[in-house]
Amino acid sequence: MSTAEGPLVVGVDTSTQSTKALVIDAATGRVVASGQAPHTVSSGAGRESDPREWWDALGEALNQCGEAAHEAAAVSIGGQQHGLVTLDGQGEPVRPALLWNDVRSAPQARRLIDELGGAKAWAERTGSVPSASFTVTKWAWLAEHEPEAARAVKAVRLPHDYLTERLTGEGTTDRGDVSGTGWWASGTEEYDEGILARVGLDPALLPRVVRPGEVAGTVRDGHGLPFSKGTLVAAGTGDNAAAALGLGLRPGVPVMSLGTSGTVYAVSQRRPADPTGTVAGFADARGDWLPLACTLNCTLAVDRVAALLHLDREAVEPGTDATFLPFLDGERTPNLPHSSGLLHGLRHDTTAGQLLQAAYDGAVHSLLGALDLVLDADADPSAPLLLIGGGARGSAWQQTVRRLSGRPVQIPEARELVALGAAAQAAGLLTGEDAAAVARRWNTAAGPVLDAVERDEATLNRITGVLSDAAPLLERDATSR
Repeated sequence: MSTAEGPLVVGVDTSTQSTKALVIDAATGRVVASGQAPHTVSSGAGRESDPREWWDALGEALNQCGEAAHEAAAVSIGGQQHGLVTLDGQGEPVRPALLWNDVRSAPQARRLIDELGGAKAWAERTGSVPSASFTVTKWAWLAEHEPEAARAVKAVRLPHDYLTERLTGEGTTDRGDVSGTGWWASGTEEYDEGILARVGLDPALLPRVVRPGEVAGTVRDGHGLPFSKGTLVAAGTGDNAAAALGLGLRPGVPVMSLGTSGTVYAVSQRRPADPTGTVAGFADARGDWLPLACTLNCTLAVDRVAALLHLDREAVEPGTDATFLPFLDGERTPNLPHSSGLLHGLRHDTTAGQLLQAAYDGAVHSLLGALDLVLDADADPSAPLLLIGGGARGSAWQQTVRRLSGRPVQIPEARELVALGAAAQAAGLLTGEDAAAVARRWNTAAGPVLDAVERDEATLNRITGVLSDAAPLLERDATSR
């Protein structure tokens, strides 16, 4: 038996590349046990995964946690957003899930925006202007390109919904994750039947939206996981909303997450609706809002550049006038789904380390360009920028963000914030607390603060100029190459 002071809870992060599980002491926030297992993503034009791999990875991660997982009184799943999971009548996948970074539905996104009144109408209706990342565009792509598969679908889920349903037997989702689908109206907080009709999706195929703090169900028999029957299951949420819970985030505090994708976001008490589409008007998992901007190319893109140059990822050098836009997988912010990487300003004396620094600068520029739109107008401009995700541990990332933002940068010591946020959500079921208050009690955001330095306006302006000048090239559709 464990020596925990309070009940144990499990928080899960099912991300693009792997599933992680943490067993947490709900009283103290101490990590009692942890586990992680990988899953695969297809290469080529699409980005797909078999959802059954996520379930197998969850089982492996929990088995690594040992007896502590069996003792848990509640569990919650945080997961990658936007993914389209299509199930048949037996709950089996009709086809592999289309993931958030699958951009094949860019034409469907453009068509849907035009057919339903333009970008401003979409922002007012759903809080966001759909891009190729959004689930609604993926369903439209599926209906157009694989109509037989679409007709076989008896249930549509998001990645975290799929795992939660296999635990409970009930089809549920939450407001944080469903707000990234494009078929949920943020003003009424209900499914938008007009949008669903436009893409030919029966609302009966969608899960029930569980309210913040509500129990989604209990663990059923026959799941094959080390949970006791009757263990409480929380609603779960999308990965960014889970990380916001994991930080105990208060309104107005900016966050930059450096992972496979890069994101900037902040909690707001105002419902966002950005007609430019730069900011997605997501809901958070508590009842507030989580305006967010996301880039497709972050740590993996920079690591790829380092590998091409045969450099360690930290081997950056200052002093370059070269500009590198690392849009290796197309890009979402700015909205350039068919773009590729672009290098400008190469000279005889440009070094490999300077090129690598230019890749960091290009990745961070995209995120900082959206930060002012994410934050409310009355947010404190001197508040530390919370830097999280795998990249946050790297000195080159830290110093690049510090130099280009001109803000103090705080690096929380707590890791696996998505799983921690899910665990805080699970703990809230047991204690009756708000999940963010649980995380603040656990002191998850504590960490060193790097002092602000003068903002590098010259580099920011140079990258902005190159991006503007190159726009016709970057916006060229893949079919015209």
